[in-house]
Amino acid sequence: MRRFSFFLLVFFLLPVLLVLLTYYQGSAEEKPCYAGAEKCKECHFDLYSEYEKSIHNKKAISWSPANREGCESCHGAGTEHIERGGKGGVAIFSFTKQESARQRAAKCLVCHEETKTLAFWNMNRHSTEDVACNDCHSIHSARGQGLLKTGEPYVCFDCHRNIRAKTDKQSHHPIREGRMKCTDCHDPMGTFSSLPMASYSAYDTFGSNKMIKADAVNELCYKCHAEKRGPQVWTHPPVEESCLTCHQVHGSNHSRLLDKRVPQLCQSCHDVELPHVSTPYTKQSGFKGNAPSSHFYARSCLNCHTNIHGSNSREFLGPHWLR
Repeated sequence: MRRFSFFLLVFFLLPVLLVLLTYYQGSAEEKPCYAGAEKCKECHFDLYSEYEKSIHNKKAISWSPANREGCESCHGAGTEHIERGGKGGVAIFSFTKQESARQRAAKCLVCHEETKTLAFWNMNRHSTEDVACNDCHSIHSARGQGLLKTGEPYVCFDCHRNIRAKTDKQSHHPIREGRMKCTDCHDPMGTFSSLPMASYSAYDTFGSNKMIKADAVNELCYKCHAEKRGPQVWTHPPVEESCLTCHQVHGSNHSRLLDKRVPQLCQSCHDVELPHVSTPYTKQSGFKGNAPSSHFYARSCLNCHTNIHGSNSREFLGPHWLR
């Protein structure tokens, strides 16, 4: 009986003693020594002035830095930083390349993790490609909405230079004209959407997750181009599959954002097995005889097959998308 009582005492009291020991050790550790925002202001007056005008300095927001340690809420305790001369990156979290993208993003997620727009941050392509919050946003020198360093689309163009080049082509979505933004179609914070490799266009074979604001490309396009949704009695199979089979989404040197000019685009799928001969209208075959082929001008195949996205016509016209 005594032996049983001894073991009972050990098994119950030992965990309690370990918990108490851990608690007292934690209490004995030195707490962070904060210098205060006024000390930061003495050296970083310009940055502090920008911080004062930002939403992060609003005490009306319960979890804002203004209701905690101010600058040191994000940068960490600054006393040691001051004692060591205040040089950049010394004993302070400076949000520069000396910290990893995950470390920088983690600082922001302390407060913003529960934000609904960040629900998919950890699975999005920006996160996996080591893009941190402060690569696009700035607390101190924001120039665009949402504390962006610059406004759209230029904050995106800093990295996506291939897309910037496409928007300069003669046929493009009105992004540069200010009638559209990158975020009208994409969610930079992440989405569930994903595209198979090389489906974005004929020339774009990198990556798979484009972070579009829809479950599929067609559903995204239909938000603006609702007249193409249908339903139609006769549908063109490539249209059902993906708009990007024929169109370049960011810009093209051909009209209507087409991937190639017509008729070459049509002849990518339709060959001589058609009821009429599908002549390859190139410079070799188009400029023969006394006059060039009439099909070499204007819209070629689309002169007749105007309802290329789908048709409700009856009998012969419908399945051939004729007007």
